[in-house]
Amino acid sequence: MAAYSEKTALKRVDPNRWAGVYCRKSEERKCGSGADVCYYITFKREGKKVWEKVGWKSEGYSPQVAADLRADRQRAARHGGDVKTAKEIRQEKADQNKTLDELADLYFQQRGGNAQAAKFDRYRYDKHVSPLLGNKPVQDITHDDINNIKAAMEGKAVATIWGALEMIRRIANYGKKNKKCPGLSFIIAMPDRNNIKVEYLTPEQVTKFVDVLNAWPHQEVARMLKVAMFTGLRRGEIFKLEDSDIDFIQKIITLRNPKSGKDANVPLNSVVEKIIKEQIEWRKEKFPESTYIFPGKGGGLRVDSTAVERIKKKAELPGKFRIFHGLRHHYAVTLANSGKFTLDMIGELLTHSDPKITRERYAHFLPGAKKEAAEQALELLFPQGGE
Repeated sequence: MAAYSEKTALKRVDPNRWAGVYCRKSEERKCGSGADVCYYITFKREGKKVWEKVGWKSEGYSPQVAADLRADRQRAARHGGDVKTAKEIRQEKADQNKTLDELADLYFQQRGGNAQAAKFDRYRYDKHVSPLLGNKPVQDITHDDINNIKAAMEGKAVATIWGALEMIRRIANYGKKNKKCPGLSFIIAMPDRNNIKVEYLTPEQVTKFVDVLNAWPHQEVARMLKVAMFTGLRRGEIFKLEDSDIDFIQKIITLRNPKSGKDANVPLNSVVEKIIKEQIEWRKEKFPESTYIFPGKGGGLRVDSTAVERIKKKAELPGKFRIFHGLRHHYAVTLANSGKFTLDMIGELLTHSDPKITRERYAHFLPGAKKEAAEQALELLFPQGGE
C-alpha cells in the first residue's frame, strides 16, 4: 500500500504493545459516544515498508486484530509467501474480472487502430454491444444477454448480427487468454450466415449502368465506379489509393491497410490501367498537389460520394442495391459463373483473409463449373462411355 495522504495523522496505538499497529481518529465518524478509530499496520516486504489499512473500530476491528493480521503478513514474507495487502488483493480480483468495455479497450488497443477491419469492428461493438453489455463482467454474461443483443438487432443483416456476436466472443477469449477474466461460461449460438445476401446485376442492368457511366458529366466519379466494377475493390480501398500504390510496370495495385489489416496486392488489368491513367491526368489539372487517385474535397482523402446514388437512380438499379458492395459482389459472381476461376483464386482477388468467406458467399454460383467437372470426372471413370 502506498503512503497515506493522512500519514501524519497516524499514531502508534501503544508504544509498548502491538508493534507496527497504528491508528487515526475521525471526529466525523462516531463509535458509541466517542470518535471512531481506524487501524493500520506496517510491515516490510522485499525490504520496503508497506502500509495497509485494516478497518474501523465501529466495524469490529481492534488493535489485537490488526496485530494478528500483521503477524500473518510477516510470517508469509519470512517464508517466501506471496504477501499482498487487502487493497492489492481487491485490485487483483478486479484486474482478473474486467468488464466487457474494459476488455474491449485492451483488445482493440493491441489490434491497432489503423486497420480498416479494426475500425469497423470497434464501430460495430460500440453501436450494438457496448450499450447493453459494456458494464458487465464477462463471467456475469448469460444466454439471456446474448438473446437481448439478438432481439435489439432484429431486422439487421445476418452478417451484422453475426459480427456483433463474434466481437463478444473474441473479446471474451482475449480476456481469458490474458487472465483478465474467467471467460464465458457457455458457447454463443451464432446465427446461420448461409442467407448472406449477395448482390449482382443482370446483363441488362450492366448495359444500362455502363451507358449511364459513359454519359455521366463528372467522369471522375464514373471512373471510380468502373474501377470498383472491374476490380472488386472495396469503397474504402478505392478512396485511399495513391499514386505510389499503382505500379504500371509490374501491373500491380497495392492496397494499404485494407479490411484484412495487412497490405495486399491485386493485379492491374489493362482496362483499369487505362481508367486510372485518365483519372491521374484529370487529377493533375484539378488538384495538382494531391496524391490521391480519386481525391475528395480540396484534394484530400475522399470520405464519401453522393453522386453514386444519383448514378444508381439514373441507371434504374434496385433501391436496395448498395453500389460499392454490389459491384464487388457482381465482380465475384461474374468470375464464379465463368467457371474459369477457382474459389481460392476469387478469394485472392478479393483479398479475403479467410477462404471460408469466399466459399460461403460464392460457391453456389459455380453450377456451370461443377457440371463441367462432373462431365470430366465421367470421362476419366468411363473413357469409352462405359462400353
